[in-house]
Amino acid sequence: MRAPVSWIREYVDLPDDLDPAKLAESLTDLGLKLEALEQPGEAITGPLVVGRVLTMEPEPQKNGKTINWCTVDVGDANGSGEPQGIVCGAHNFAPGDLVVVVLPGGVLPGGFEISARKTYGHVSAGMICSARELDLGEDHDGIMVLPPGAGEPGDDARPVLGLDETVIELEINPDRAYALSLRGVAREAALAYDAPFRDPVARSVPPADDRGFPVRVEDPAGCPVFVARTVSGFDPASPTPEWLARRIRQAGMRPISLAVDVTNYVMLETGRPIHGYDADKVRGALGVRRAREGERLTTLDGQPRELDTEDLVVTDDSGIIGLGGVMGGEDTEMSDSTTRVLVEAAHWDPVSMFRTGRRHRITSEAGKRNERGVDPTICEAAADRVVELLTTYGGGTVEPGHTVVGEPPAPPRVTLPSDLPERVTGVAIDEATVTRCLARVGCDPVVVSDGLVTAEVPPWRPDLTDPFDLVEEVIRVVGYDHVPSVLPPAPSGGGLTRRQRLRRRVGRALAGAGLVEVVSFPFIGDHELDALGLPPDDERRRLLRLANPLSSERPSMTTTLLPGLLDAAARNVGRGTSDLALFELGTVTLPHAGQGTQILPVDAPPGPDELEVLVKGLPDQPLHLGVVASGHRLPSGWWGPGRDVEWSDALAAVREVAEALRVPLEVRSGTRAPWHPGRCAEVVAGGAVVGWAGELHPRVCTAWGVPPRTVAAEVDLDRLLELAPDDTVAPSLSHYPVAKEDVALVVDASVTVAEVEAALREGAGELLESVRLFDVYTGSQVGEGQKSLAFALRFRAPDRTLTEGEAAAARDAAVALAAERCGAVQR
Repeated sequence: MRAPVSWIREYVDLPDDLDPAKLAESLTDLGLKLEALEQPGEAITGPLVVGRVLTMEPEPQKNGKTINWCTVDVGDANGSGEPQGIVCGAHNFAPGDLVVVVLPGGVLPGGFEISARKTYGHVSAGMICSARELDLGEDHDGIMVLPPGAGEPGDDARPVLGLDETVIELEINPDRAYALSLRGVAREAALAYDAPFRDPVARSVPPADDRGFPVRVEDPAGCPVFVARTVSGFDPASPTPEWLARRIRQAGMRPISLAVDVTNYVMLETGRPIHGYDADKVRGALGVRRAREGERLTTLDGQPRELDTEDLVVTDDSGIIGLGGVMGGEDTEMSDSTTRVLVEAAHWDPVSMFRTGRRHRITSEAGKRNERGVDPTICEAAADRVVELLTTYGGGTVEPGHTVVGEPPAPPRVTLPSDLPERVTGVAIDEATVTRCLARVGCDPVVVSDGLVTAEVPPWRPDLTDPFDLVEEVIRVVGYDHVPSVLPPAPSGGGLTRRQRLRRRVGRALAGAGLVEVVSFPFIGDHELDALGLPPDDERRRLLRLANPLSSERPSMTTTLLPGLLDAAARNVGRGTSDLALFELGTVTLPHAGQGTQILPVDAPPGPDELEVLVKGLPDQPLHLGVVASGHRLPSGWWGPGRDVEWSDALAAVREVAEALRVPLEVRSGTRAPWHPGRCAEVVAGGAVVGWAGELHPRVCTAWGVPPRTVAAEVDLDRLLELAPDDTVAPSLSHYPVAKEDVALVVDASVTVAEVEAALREGAGELLESVRLFDVYTGSQVGEGQKSLAFALRFRAPDRTLTEGEAAAARDAAVALAAERCGAVQR
């Protein structure tokens, strides 16, 4: 919102020595944030004066252009009192007109210096200015012609053009719609300086009667108030007075014609959007209703629009003539032949206005105000102000009759404990201060009873709906700078939860192992599941689809972390980095079959039963760990050759996490997309499969654009966190020596290491401290279809040194059970 300081002064008695910067600072303190402080004339220096054109001689040139050799009376501004000779290429003025002249020595915006120079065979001593050259608008084709009486030749043109004024541009929050008007800004200025406020809508209006233009409102909820006034005998050729056009330009709008400019001016003045119809084009009575299926309207911007049944429309006997509160229709538009103006000042439902504007992608100054909520009590005053300006500057008369349909809704009342502002802000605010502050922002009356303050919300503040809204009003009047900056005390016994500590331990373990954490969007599309090679019946294809996705290519919540990691890997590979080791800790979304939930209204919180239904409708969202690695795991150099990543590196990352959490893992061969068959390990913890690790299938690597032999892992981290022992239990250590036994067992090639290891653990008993595979051999010494597995067994007792016989007996028991279950033969 752009507000000239001189316009604000019309409604508030501000100090004579007011500093506009201080005013802007005070408005910012009250919640109207300063965007810019502009002085339009500060870029213009030197003589800028009013001139009267005395002569104007057209002179055609060889290039086909015609220039005007003019003599202009600039009074004594040129030091001689003689007419000034100026060459001008514009043709929209005539002898006798008042114009704006910059004399030699002047500088226009952009550093454009003016001097006397010879051009087109004449010495042009100055320039007759256009609006654009003065940075007052975009009109560059014609020069500015001042209205009669704007000044005398030689007078300083800055006051005439408003170039000596200061304009404050404010950023208005959506809940402060009242400040999208000079009435609202001035009210805040009065509040800042504790000065009297003169309301521009405090005017006497004629009573409503039955002689006015007929109006039928079929949807009073959508249009509670509709006011209509009519002006006849209007002269469409009447120019907009310079002061009014100047204020419209200062407010950031463009003057168009008197009828349009008047409605825009009153909207800027009062905040109430006004619409004008060519009354001679309206057929019969006006009506307000919702649009019907299939109805269309061509709006003022020339766009044909298919209407929705939720759109509020204005009609006459010929059909729809406007989108209520958003934009008028082309058929009843005012033009340069309009002599009878029908003025509409109506209050519209803000929610309907917002939805209609977004639905049809219409952005307008009127819609911006209507959709935020406008004072419903000022429709009659705003219409009367429009009628007054139209008849004053455009001639004509006001037709008898004043139509008012409906009445403004009753103002709401809000009650708050008188000590609530003090409890919320920490500032000592007594009851008298609370009532005084509320009265100053327009809450009237304010009633105090039994420690409660009840305030009637002013009609221009529809954003004040609960006690805490009133608390904000109190503290912004008291001053936000009075609120102490105090850190809240940390509650005793706080800190990280067990789950948070374990999750951080996982991240540190992986980072220490050389992996880099990434965070990806949790969205996925079916094409990405196809690229992973998931079969049609895979449970990961059961997706939760979003009602309003960010991207149509990824409309669902992901069920696996691998797409995000592979995207990150492919992006890095495309930028020249192929040696990667990435991990991600994130949730996946696993909906239940046939799962759904109800959509509840938003005007009240859900009840216990509704909340229970909502919770049951939520999908599972377990925390997963994903790993992707490619390229070199160890780089080559002077120290020797490097090593490419292999399937065991993905498994090693999972083992790092399991060791950090002290969760024992069992690893066995598995098959699952998107991993390569035969190079996929199934990870088991607590008797259940918790994840998979291994080398990706070559087709998956090709589909994602990552290097061949890329490896990956994904595990259910929630399950591992559940199995992790309590952090407060320290591991027990024995000071007795360990007994070392190594065994080599020959088994069939189809037997997995995990099966043999499980048998050794069980057979060795409680004396076994650890078992580790350190060698695998296949060859002629063990026979075809056989393999040799070498295990290091470590035995220890917590209370004594084991004898050689005890260690050997435990080893033999372990080998015996492996022979029984797996057909193992000791080498």
